[in-house]
Order: sequence, then structure tokens, then C-alpha cells
Amino acid sequence: MIADRRSLFRQRSFAGLWWGQLFSITGDRFTYLALAGLFFEHSQQDPRASYAALLAVFANVVVAPVLLFAPFTGAWVDRHNLQRVLVVSDALRALLVLSMPVLFEMTHSTDVIFGVVFLLFTVNVIFLPAKSALLPEIVRSEQLLAANSLLAGAGILATAIGALAGGYIIDRYGWALAMRLDAASYLVSVIGLAMVAYRAADHHAHLAPVTVRRYLAEVGAGWSVVRHSRSVGAAFVALAAVWFAGGVLHVAGNEHIQTMASAPGMSRLGALLFAIGVGSGIGTWWINTYGKRLPRAYVLGAGLALAGCTLALFAMSRLFAVFLGAAVLLGLFAAPALVLTETALQEGTDLAHRARVFSLRDFAMRLTLLVSVSSAAWLVQVIDARTTLLACAVALLVLGGCTAGLGRRAARPESDAAALAARGGVGR
Repeated sequence: MIADRRSLFRQRSFAGLWWGQLFSITGDRFTYLALAGLFFEHSQQDPRASYAALLAVFANVVVAPVLLFAPFTGAWVDRHNLQRVLVVSDALRALLVLSMPVLFEMTHSTDVIFGVVFLLFTVNVIFLPAKSALLPEIVRSEQLLAANSLLAGAGILATAIGALAGGYIIDRYGWALAMRLDAASYLVSVIGLAMVAYRAADHHAHLAPVTVRRYLAEVGAGWSVVRHSRSVGAAFVALAAVWFAGGVLHVAGNEHIQTMASAPGMSRLGALLFAIGVGSGIGTWWINTYGKRLPRAYVLGAGLALAGCTLALFAMSRLFAVFLGAAVLLGLFAAPALVLTETALQEGTDLAHRARVFSLRDFAMRLTLLVSVSSAAWLVQVIDARTTLLACAVALLVLGGCTAGLGRRAARPESDAAALAARGGVGR
């Protein structure tokens, strides 16, 4: 593991991508907290504005671009130079974030801010699949798992830095400064991405001119990859299970924690989120040491099943110490679905289809989260939070078995990609 890490960081391209991810995700956390601070400040100054309503609108504005555009953007990304897409996207994100304090100072309208947030997350719809598609082009295949783990580690570190530093900066200096720091972080990411040595694939030069019919055929080719490749299908099932559980925890888990607490408040929730991060870090390390020797499908399936057992323990307990231990275990058991699925999707698709598959992943996961949050809110009202959590635990056990079964029957990733190419799946 140490040798792999040193080897990767000696590669200028990977180092640039890693530092770009660290700074951009740190800035993302700044912006999330800054927007929450802006909405709270606005609700305190304007009696007509509800903080809860503003947060609800914010959540919908964040998800909307993915649901509207993600199924269609991947085919466009597959036609373009991935590095150029990433650099331009981060430059646009810097300008959009930088504009928010200026526009709000001019208009004092949250509607304008929501419009900019919509544009910001529309750019994210393009950026995220391009980043995932680029990685296999700049590292060797045997380094792919280690590279994804290091990028996941950068995300964990950035979340910790952004959450702690962002909260302090906003409380002490205001939300506008946090926005400007986020814009600066995107510009640092642009510098890192510019370090990437990447040559656009030859297939870009042979793509036929775009027509509506041809473009829709290219979009359909992405769906074909997901339907016909068992390794890609297993990765989708495992990742959807984690997103579904996350939505249930967001609703029923919060309700359960506050109901059981002797003194309800946000400090307990913060501690549990930190514990999940610690567990995720341990799980990421284990995958790159002992776990990488085991069949991935069984690791994914076992992780989901164990997460289901841990969620049942969480639901049945009233003790905060048990909640804290369960949070560490949930992070540990969810780590395979976050790291291995990224690697499986990269290995199971060729470059010509890759961005399409990752765009569809983003669409499917956000849709899963929306369904999860809505169904959990309904179930909590109909029954209670504890029973809702137990039902989710059973679902994780079932999905763990499905993931292991799909992965066991899957062909090798190389075979999946070759078979799809033989079907003529690339839109040309």
C-alpha cells in the first residue's frame, strides 16, 4: 500500500488530480455551510422567510440538475477532451461561487442565489463523470484501486477540514468570505488539473457529427452497458443500497437519535458524522491491504449485509455510546461500496462509454436518495423511526445477497467491455 501510494504521487498527473480533489471538495464544504449560514441570516432578518423552507428549496435545487440532465450529459462528455472539460468546469464553478456574495448584496434575493446554485450543480453534472472517466487514462490498471482509495481519502480529509474550518470562518468572519475561499479552492483545482498529462483518445476524431437521433442512440448505449454488464450492474446495486440507507438515516436516524437523547441537539449528530468518517477511513485502508485479496463481489455483499446488522443494532439501542460505535461500523462497512464500485465501473467500461455510465450512476443515485427520503418520511409517520430503520436493515441484508450473486456470475471486466464493443454500443 505504501509503495503504491508513493508511486502514484510521483506521477504528476495523479498528484494534480488528488490535490485538485482535496481543494475543490474542501471548498464545496465551505459553500454548503456558507449557504446554510446565508439562509439562516436571511430568515432572521426577513420574517416572511422560513429557514426550514429555504433549506428544503435548496435541497431540491441541488438535486434537480442531476435528475434533469445527467442521463444526457455523459454522451457529450464522451465526445470531448476530458481534461479540458474538467479545467473549464472548475473555472466556471469558481466564477459562479464568486458571484453569489456580489449578487446577493445587489438584490438581497434568495431566488437569485437559487438560480446560481442551479447553474453550479449543472456544471457538477458535467464535472463528476468526466473526473471518474479520466482516472483510468492516467494510472496503470493495477494501480486503479489504490488511486480510487487515495481520492476517497482526499474526500474524507477535505470534508473534515471544510466542516471544521468552514464553520469557524463563517461564525467569525461571515458567509461571504467562505464563498470567496471556495472560489479560490476551485482555481487551485484548475492548476492541479492543468498538471495532468492526458491525450484525448483516438476515437474522438472518428465520431460522426452530432444529430438528435445519433445523440439519443449514444445515450442509449450507456443504458445498454448498465443492463448487459453484470459487473456494472452489481456496482450499481451496491452503491444504490448505500444511498438508500443514507436517505433513511437522514430521516429516521435523525428522528431516532433525537427521540432517544436526554438532551436533543446537533452536537450528537456532528459526533456521529465524524464517527462515520473515521469508519470510512479505516474501511478504505483495509480495502487496500487485506481486502484487495478477496473477491470484490463478496466484499461488497458482505459489507452491505454487515451494515444491515449494524443498522439493526443502532435501531434497537437507546445508548449514545452504542450509536457512536454503530456509526464507526457503518462507515467501515459502507467503504467498499464507495471505493470498489468506482473501480468496478472504471474497469467494466471502455473509454468510449465511461462518462455515460458515470452520468447514469449520478442520476440513479440521486433518484434513489429522493425515493429513500420520501418513503422514510412516510414510514416514520405511519409506524415509527425504529421500525423504519429495521426495515432498512432487512433491505440491506437482501441487497447484500443480490450484489454477491450478481458479482459471482459476472464476467471479467475486460470481457464485459469487449462484449459491449462487439455489440456496436459506441455511437459513431
